[in-house]
Amino acid sequence: MATLSDRLDHILGAKAADSLADAFDMNTVEDLLRHYPLRYATQGQPLTEEAPEDGSHITVIGRITKTELKPMRNRRGSLLKVLLDTGSGRPVDVTFFNGDKVKYVVKEGLRAMMSGTVSYWRPGSWNLSHPGYLILPETEDDSVGTFTKVRGGGDLRGLAESAKGAGGVDVSFMEREFIPVYPATAKVQSWDLLACVRQVLEQLDPIDDPLPEDVRDDRALMPVSDALRLIHLPERKTDIDRAKERLRFDEALALQLVLAERRHEVAGRTARPCPPRTDGIAAAFDRQLPFELTAGQRQVISEISADLGRTQPMHRLLQGEVGSGKTIVALHAMLQVVDAGQQCALLAPTEVLAAQHYRSLRGMLGELGTAGELGAAEQSTRVVLVTGSMSASAKKAALLEAVTGEAGIVIGTHALIQDNVEFFDLGMVVVDEQHRFGVEQRDALRAKAKAGSSPHLLVMTATPIPRTIAMTTLGDLETSTLTELPRGRSPITSKVVPRKLHPNWVDRAWERILEEVKVGRQAYVVCSRIGDDEENGGSGKGRGRGKAAEEKEAPATQAVVDVFDMLRAGPLAGVRVGLLHGRLPSDEKDQVMRAFNDAEIDVLICTTVVEVGVDVPNATVMVIVDADRFGVSQLHQLRGRIGRGKHAGLCLLITDAAPGGSAMNRLEAVAATTDGFELAVLDLRQRREGDVLGAAQSGTASSLKLLSLLDDLEVITAAQDLARQLVEADPGLREHPGLAGMMHAAVDGERLEYLAKS
Repeated sequence: MATLSDRLDHILGAKAADSLADAFDMNTVEDLLRHYPLRYATQGQPLTEEAPEDGSHITVIGRITKTELKPMRNRRGSLLKVLLDTGSGRPVDVTFFNGDKVKYVVKEGLRAMMSGTVSYWRPGSWNLSHPGYLILPETEDDSVGTFTKVRGGGDLRGLAESAKGAGGVDVSFMEREFIPVYPATAKVQSWDLLACVRQVLEQLDPIDDPLPEDVRDDRALMPVSDALRLIHLPERKTDIDRAKERLRFDEALALQLVLAERRHEVAGRTARPCPPRTDGIAAAFDRQLPFELTAGQRQVISEISADLGRTQPMHRLLQGEVGSGKTIVALHAMLQVVDAGQQCALLAPTEVLAAQHYRSLRGMLGELGTAGELGAAEQSTRVVLVTGSMSASAKKAALLEAVTGEAGIVIGTHALIQDNVEFFDLGMVVVDEQHRFGVEQRDALRAKAKAGSSPHLLVMTATPIPRTIAMTTLGDLETSTLTELPRGRSPITSKVVPRKLHPNWVDRAWERILEEVKVGRQAYVVCSRIGDDEENGGSGKGRGRGKAAEEKEAPATQAVVDVFDMLRAGPLAGVRVGLLHGRLPSDEKDQVMRAFNDAEIDVLICTTVVEVGVDVPNATVMVIVDADRFGVSQLHQLRGRIGRGKHAGLCLLITDAAPGGSAMNRLEAVAATTDGFELAVLDLRQRREGDVLGAAQSGTASSLKLLSLLDDLEVITAAQDLARQLVEADPGLREHPGLAGMMHAAVDGERLEYLAKS
C-alpha cells in the first residue's frame, strides 16, 4: 500500500520514477496525483443507423474488408483507403495519410477498433480521416476481447498500452466514457502518466482528510481521497465537477493559510508610532499645495496616517492608475514619519526613476525640502539621492546626511541596500514598483532600522491589480486604491498603425510629432530593444526557442539606435532628438533625462527605461514602434507618460501584426480603453494566471492548477476568511497538522521562505 508522501520509485520502480522526475520534477505519490488531467477524451459514440454529424467523434468496431494504397496528388507520400464493415449496412470509409507505414498493420480480414472525427467530403458521404486504431483479436461473439500484444496507432494505441496489465489489456478501461489526457512531454506521453496514476491509485491507502468535517459539510465538498481518485478516473461529468470543486478550494486555502500566517507574524512585530501632527512639516506641506487633492487621495492619506500612528508596522499596498497621484500620497506619509523624528527610504527600480523621484519630491517640497540651506522653511527636512553611479564625494556626502539623520528622506536604487549605507533612525520604507525587487533586497533595507523595531512598509504599483489577484498574492497587505485622476490630467487618444497595411500612416506619425514640436510640445518614440546584438523583442516573447522558430513567429524588430539614426537623418531632421536606453552610462542617462525635462530635447527616442515614474507634462505624443512586442500592462504604463499636462495626449501603436490575429486584437483593446483595471484583467487572461502568482511571490513555478485568480472570487474569499480564523485560533497550525501539511505541499519551500521574508 502507498501514502501520499511515499517516493514514486518505491511504487513505480526506478525507470518510471526517474522519467517523471526528469520531465515534471515529480518525486512523491502526491506530486503525481496533483498532476491533474488537462482535459478528458471520450471514445466517441458508436455508429448507429443514422449518419453521424460532421465533426462528431465516433468509435467503431468492425472488420477490414478492403485496403487500397494511393499516391497523394499534390505532394509526396501515399494514402491508405480502408473500408470497415461495422455490420450497420454501410461500410465506413477510413483514410490514413501515412499509408506506407500503416499498410503493414491495417490489413484486409482483420478486426479493428477505430476512433476519430467525422468529415463530410461531399453531401451524404463521410469519412474518418487518420483515426486512432487498434487491431483486435478474433472472438466468437464480436466482443472486443482480451489481447496482450498491442498493434495500432494514435491515441488508441497509447490508451491500450496504459491499460495493459499482467493479464493483458484491460478492455473495460478503454470503454470508459471519460479518459484523462495529461500535460505531457515528448518522452513522457499522456498514456504513460495514466498508467502510472492507475498503478498508484490501486495501491493508495485511505487519506486522512486535512479539511475539518464541518467545513466540508458547510461547502458540500467531497473528501479529498475521493477527489484525488475521481479527478483522474471519473465515471461521469459530475465526478469531474465535484472533484475540481474540492481541489480548487484546497488550492485557495493552502495559499491563504500562508498569507494568514504571514499576516499574523507581521502583527506580532512592533514599530515606533508616528502619529500625525498639526504643527509639523506634513501640515505645512498640505497648506502650500497649489492644487486641491482628489477625494480618493484624501481618503488614502487618512488610511495611511492611521496606520502610521499604530505600534504595529504598516504593511500597505498603494495602487493606482498611471498618473493618479500616488507620489503625493507617499510624500505625505513620509513627512508624517519625519514629523515623528524618523527617516524614510524610497527604493526605486532604476537610476532614471530614482533621479526623477528626487527632482519631483524636491520640487513639491520647495523650501520644506532644503533644511540647513539659506531660505529653508522653519519646518523642513532634507532629501538626498544615493545611486551606484554617483561620484565618490557626492555619495559620501549623501551617506553622511543619512547616518546623521540630517536627511529625512533618502531616495535610491539598489545602492541603498549596500552594507555601507546606514540610517540614523529608519522609520518607513517605500518601495516603488514592488515587482521589480526581490524579497532579499527589501528585507536588507528593512533590516537597517533600529534593533527591536520594524519600519513601516508602503508598497506602490502603477500596474492595477484585480481584487482576486491582490487577495491571493498580496493577502497579507492592506490595499489602498486610487481610481480617479487628479485635476489637470488630459485625455489620451490611442490609435493602432498597421505598418504593412498602411505604410503612409507611419509617415503621418512622424508628421504629427513635428506638428506638436512646432507648437512647443515634446514627444517620445519607444522601441522594444537597444541594438542588433540584443535578442529580438522587448517583452520576452520567444525566449528559449530556436532561431528558426523565432524568425517564424516574431518578425525582426527595430532597434532604438537604428530608429534614432533613421529619424535624426530623415523625418525628424529639423528637431532636437535625444537617445535614452539602459546601456548608456548613468551620468549620460541622467543628463539626457534632464535635458528632455527642461525642454532642451524635442523628441526622446528610447526604450522602456521611461516606463514608470518619468513626468514631463509638456510631452503630448508617444509613438511605440513594434507595439505588439509589449504586454498590455506595459503599453498602458508607457502611454501614461503623456497627457500629464494641460494638453491632450496621442499614443500611436505601430505594428506589423496581422489583422484579426491575437496580437492585433490585443493592441486594439489597448487603444479602445484607458481603464487600467480593465486592461489588467485582459492581460491576465492572456497569460497563465499562475505565472502572475509566481512573479508576485517568488518567481518559481506556480502551484495553481485549478484555481482561477480572476474567476473564483467566492472561493478565494471563503478560503481567506477560513484561513484567518484558523490561524488566529491556532498560530502555526499545531492543532491542524493536516492543514499545515497541505499548505506546505501546495506551496513549495522556496516560496514559503520568500513569504517569510516579505
